[in-house]
Amino acid sequence: MVSFIARVTAASYLSLSIFAGTSFGQNITDDSHFYGQSPSVLPSPEAPGTLSWQTAHAKAVALVSQMTLAERANITVGYTPSTGCSGVTGTVPRLGWEGLCLADAGQGLRATDFVNAYPAGISVGTSWNKALTLQRATHMAAEFKRKGVHVLLGPVVGPLGRVALGGRNWEGFSNDPYLSGSLVHDTIKGIQNAGVISSVKHFIGNEQEENRNPITSTASGGIGGGGLSSSNPANISQTVESVSSNIDDKTMHELYLWPFADAVHAGSASVMCSYQRINNTYGCHNQKTQNDLLKTELGFEGFVVSDWGAQHAGIASAEGGLDMAMPNGGFFWGKDGSNLTTFVKNGSIPEARLTDMATRIVAAWYQLGQDRDFPPVSLPLQYNVSHKAVNARDPASKPILLQGAIEGHVLVKNVNKALPFKKPKLLSLFGYDAVAPPRVNLVDANFNYKFGFLSNTDFFWRDAFAPPFTNPGQIGPNGTLIVGGGSGGTAPAYISAPFDALQERAYADGFQLLWDFHSTAPLVDQASDACLVFINAFATEGVDREGLHDDYSDDIILNVASACSNTIVVIHNAGIRLVDTWIEHPNITAVMFAHLPGQDSGRAAVSLLFGDESPSGKMSYTVARNESDYNVPIAKPADEFFFFPQDDFTEGVYIDYRDFDRKNITPRYEFGFGLTYTTFEYSDLSVSLVQNANTSRAAPESPIIEGGRESLWDVIATATAVITNTGDVTAKEVAQLYVNIPGGPVRQLRGFDKVEIAPGQTEAVKFTLLRRDLSDWNVAEQAWVLQQGKYPVWVGASSRILPLSGELTIS
Repeated sequence: MVSFIARVTAASYLSLSIFAGTSFGQNITDDSHFYGQSPSVLPSPEAPGTLSWQTAHAKAVALVSQMTLAERANITVGYTPSTGCSGVTGTVPRLGWEGLCLADAGQGLRATDFVNAYPAGISVGTSWNKALTLQRATHMAAEFKRKGVHVLLGPVVGPLGRVALGGRNWEGFSNDPYLSGSLVHDTIKGIQNAGVISSVKHFIGNEQEENRNPITSTASGGIGGGGLSSSNPANISQTVESVSSNIDDKTMHELYLWPFADAVHAGSASVMCSYQRINNTYGCHNQKTQNDLLKTELGFEGFVVSDWGAQHAGIASAEGGLDMAMPNGGFFWGKDGSNLTTFVKNGSIPEARLTDMATRIVAAWYQLGQDRDFPPVSLPLQYNVSHKAVNARDPASKPILLQGAIEGHVLVKNVNKALPFKKPKLLSLFGYDAVAPPRVNLVDANFNYKFGFLSNTDFFWRDAFAPPFTNPGQIGPNGTLIVGGGSGGTAPAYISAPFDALQERAYADGFQLLWDFHSTAPLVDQASDACLVFINAFATEGVDREGLHDDYSDDIILNVASACSNTIVVIHNAGIRLVDTWIEHPNITAVMFAHLPGQDSGRAAVSLLFGDESPSGKMSYTVARNESDYNVPIAKPADEFFFFPQDDFTEGVYIDYRDFDRKNITPRYEFGFGLTYTTFEYSDLSVSLVQNANTSRAAPESPIIEGGRESLWDVIATATAVITNTGDVTAKEVAQLYVNIPGGPVRQLRGFDKVEIAPGQTEAVKFTLLRRDLSDWNVAEQAWVLQQGKYPVWVGASSRILPLSGELTIS
């Protein structure tokens, strides 16, 4: 339990006045300059063991009580795996504790055979489909379990997507906290329904790749990379520390903590702490974020594991709430955790803290039933030698993989019903993204397969992860893009590329295909019914993107469009991709954002192009007209803070559509936008408070449950509307509800419902509004408060197509 003094201190926590700013002067060379910017919150709370965790917690307490001090310490640190696990913990064989296998990641099990490559987080976000999200997670996690993996290192809700150029945005669901939170909730439910621990990441404020880790003065002969400006000195006398995400208290709660609250509410048994600093204290030993926000305010029951190499202190990380160090204890906790035992014996940390660390880890194991008949690890360390092959795939996953790929596509332009195709006689295909990558080989020596660089065969993946941090460029030039790069890569059982699927369709339907995947200015047979151009936008962990569009791909599109009056563009994009260079060309009749569909990419695209199913995806981010419309740049070391880079989140909660709305910027495609092959009409909005709902300003007194104060999860209002399919095609529509909280953004997403409607039919959609959905964070009171007054409510097809409006009065 955090003391009252600590909570009062937190009232002023992270006010904008603490931001380092851009003052000039002598370089700061000691982090004592920043002491106190992230408040001290001690002790680290013990796992409460409440509600659904009672039985698992009691079992864990009983087992851990039999462990010696050294054994408790041993299970908190990682060891070099003798298998293909990303990490393994220490063991206690005499008590039957065999340790945990942790493995990447949120799109499917990486770097192995006989598994599937699922649609990436960005495609889950653009599907806006909760039921499908749950199914995807359940099937995906079942593959982890069959391979003997205890901990799935995902899903991702940090980065949220604050920086448009962020290298890892594609791993998450959306830069809107409500959408991200809804989908992470269902993802964690699915993962843990399969008996696998979900480790939601990266906690918290990890919004860019540049300077995410310290760069030592000896790296590559001195500081010359990592995105640092060439004007910086070639050799520096000391380490450049990780960038500090300086986040004020209100922004922290209303934006970045929001989806983590949903994750904890879903029961996530693990949280991974992030690389960077938060208000100038490293994430994995940040007492404010881990002890207070996560373990106290959100009532987190599970264990906190470090990102690989994110631990930067011994005693401080233990005091700061870290429970497991990966990939090993290293210099800080010791090879076998022996330093922790020393800390306890000399009084540096209380024994209760070490006991709690071990208890949280073991409780998660019991909570997921992993003490009963859990499969052995079947991930070989090497695949180019004889090994036992365990087929983790289930035929029942096939429709989930395909439907997830389909619903992640977003149709944004369709002039005169250019799509779907109507019995074409000749289609011409162009663009480097149409074909399968030339090398899809698990045992390739360069490991590109293992780290999602299949479409970048000429680039060595590790160059993006180590000084001087070479950027692979804006595209994957060597084939269709099904996933981004890094630890979130996947291991496809096959790749259905667009070209493959179109050839199968040509065979079945009897039309002709012509293609040129090499020329940037191809000649076009004028008998073509349509020309398809496939391009992509690549992104990877390790570096941020160089831009949001590239001239090479744009030139291909413009050259084809100049010679073909019915040009259709399909983009496989690992993040935002701008289109204004060519979007208004009169010969470009249709455009589809295909995102990262996984192994059924081509099959999904062709089913949409030919109308086997209508597109139903919606944008989970805003597509601007210009890069300058996005308000958050990548932070770089500068001026007196060169050795301690600062990233001040001065925009507060105003990112993406919230900022566009505030400044009245017209986007190219707004958040929530997406076309189908039919039309819908909205009517009959009704908004009302739930009978006898408690609408007091302060949340009623209630216990802390997983996700925060229990009364914050009370339903206090509902809304309903009617949608009619006024076209002639059966399709799914995503109805979206937005609210204006007094004093807050113009509108915020607070509900969505995806329904399938046949032509001429109607469906009712219903939204439930929780107390937390209508509250804002009061920094002075350190509480969520429900303001008294009028709350405008809108329902419609996107954040700017809102035909229905109403009002909710809180009194």
